[in-house]
Amino acid sequence: MENKVDITICLGSSCFARGNQQNLKFIQEYLKSRNLTANVNFKGQLCSKLCNEGPVMIINGVTYKEVNKITLEDILDKTFAN
Repeated sequence: MENKVDITICLGSSCFARGNQQNLKFIQEYLKSRNLTANVNFKGQLCSKLCNEGPVMIINGVTYKEVNKITLEDILDKTFAN
């Protein structure tokens, strides 16, 4: 992979309570198990201003809303398939 993938996860209280706490752990395990950690700029932000549509995640500038473990795995698989 030439360019790093940018992943930003919302860690605001609403997104965190709605599932980003679990999503954070899932992403970390996903990246580690596939040896992708070095290919990713992974960070959190305090609020995405989309509290009613959370959990929110941004990958390479694309905002994903209502992310859960099932949709998250699909999103990550598609992101790293390239």
